[in-house]
This record gives sequence, structure tokens and C-alpha cells, in this order.
Amino acid sequence: MLRIVTFAVVLTALAACETTKGVGRDVQDAGQALDDAIDG
Repeated sequence: MLRIVTFAVVLTALAACETTKGVGRDVQDAGQALDDAIDG
């Protein structure tokens, strides 16, 4: 289930940004959000 959520977040991040630098930032932000959610 977590893999599906992660995949959906990554796809959303890729679709939402327009530049390669933006992709990196969006993926990093998504990863941070997942870490925060897991840590509680």
C-alpha cells in the first residue's frame, strides 16, 4: 500500500512541475512528507 501511495505522490510531483530542478524539489518534498508521516 505504501508503494502505491509513494508512486502516486511521485507521479503527481512530476506532473505538477515544469523544470528538472522543480522535479527534484518536488520529489524531495514528497519524500520529506512521507518521512514526517511515518515518524508521526
